[in-house]
Amino acid sequence: MKYLRIPAAVAAVALLTTACGSPQAATTDGAIRVGIVYSQSGPLATYGAQYAEGFKAGLSYATGGTGKVGDRAVEVTWTDDAGDPVKAVAAAKDLIGKGYKVLGGSTSSGVALQVAPLAAENKVLFVSGPAASDAITGANRYTFRSGRQSYQDVLTAKSYLGDGKKVLVFAPDSAFGKSNVDAVTAVLGGAGATVTSIAVPANATDFTPFASQIKAAAPDLVFVAWAGTTAGAMWQALDQQGVLSSTKVVTGLDIRASWAGFGAGATKLNLLAHYFDGAVDNAAYQALKAAVPDGRTDLFHPDGFAAAQMIVHALQSSPDDADKMVAALEGHSFDSVKGKLTVRPEDHALLQPMFQARLTGPDAVTAAGTVTAGDATPPAATMKG
Repeated sequence: MKYLRIPAAVAAVALLTTACGSPQAATTDGAIRVGIVYSQSGPLATYGAQYAEGFKAGLSYATGGTGKVGDRAVEVTWTDDAGDPVKAVAAAKDLIGKGYKVLGGSTSSGVALQVAPLAAENKVLFVSGPAASDAITGANRYTFRSGRQSYQDVLTAKSYLGDGKKVLVFAPDSAFGKSNVDAVTAVLGGAGATVTSIAVPANATDFTPFASQIKAAAPDLVFVAWAGTTAGAMWQALDQQGVLSSTKVVTGLDIRASWAGFGAGATKLNLLAHYFDGAVDNAAYQALKAAVPDGRTDLFHPDGFAAAQMIVHALQSSPDDADKMVAALEGHSFDSVKGKLTVRPEDHALLQPMFQARLTGPDAVTAAGTVTAGDATPPAATMKG
C-alpha cells in the first residue's frame, strides 16, 4: 500500500478532517461543522475514497491552505453510509440533529435521492457528490451537486450515433440505471432513434444471458451504463458473446483501476469521460495532483474538489444561514479541476465540460475530444421543493 504524499497546506487541513466514521466526533467552539455522508465502505468505496481525497485537497485550495472561513475553522465529520440509503438517512438525521447546517457526499444515486428531501425538510445545504441520477437536479432548492449527471453523459455519447436508428441501453436495475435509460430515451430517442433497454439485477454475477439478449436484438449502438466491482465480468461476457465486435458500443470511462477489466476489446470502445487525469491543466488540477497518491488523479477526485469549493463559497456568504448559502451558490461560476463549472440557478444543474477518450492500453488513455459545457447542458428541470 502506498502512502499519501500530502503538501504541508493539505496536511494542515487533514488534521481538521480526521473525524472519520462517527458523527459524534468532538467539535471545537466556533468551528463550522460540515458533515460528509459517503461510501467509505460498500460496493462504491473506491469512488468514495477518491471523493474524500478530492474534498480534502479542494478544502485546502479553496481556503488558501488555512482550513478556515474567516476566522472559523471548517471541521469535517466523515460518516460511512456503505452505499445503503437507510444508513445514509440515519446518519444525515443524526448530523442535522446535532446542528450541522451543511451536508455533502452521496456516492450512490439511491442515497442522494433519500438524503435530498431531508435537506429541504430541515433547511440545510446538501451538496451531493458522484451520484449521477438526473433526479438529483431540481430535487429541491437546498440540494446541489458537485459531479455530473447522466444526461450529460448521454449528450457526450450522442455524436457516436451517426446514421444508426436502433439504440439499446444496458444498465443495472437501479436509480443510476434508470436515470441513464431515461436520458438516452430523451436525447437519442429525441433525435429519431428507437431506444430499448435491458435492466440487469444489481446483484447479477453471470452476464452471459444478458449479453446474448444484446446480440439477438442487433442494435446499431449499445449504450452501456455500469458502475461497481462487477464491471470486469460484464465486459468479459459482452466480449465473449461477440457484442463488442458486432455493433458500436459506447460507455463511460470508469476509474483507472477498472480499465484492465475492459479486456481485449478495450480499444474498440467509444468512451465518454466525466474526467481522466490530465483532461485539463490548470491551477486547480495542479493542486489536486500535488495532493493525491503518486500525483495521479482519477475519475471522482474532481467531484470532491468541486464540492469543497462550493461549500466554502457558500460558507463565505453566511456560515450559519442555509438560505443565504443557497442564494450564494445559485448562478455561481468557478474554475475547478475540469475547467469552468457553473451552478444553473433554476434547478442547480452543474454545467461543465465533458470529454471523449480512447483506451490505447490497460493503463493508457488518449483524449479524443472535448464537449463544451454548452453542448453538454441538460434541459432545465422543474424545482420540486
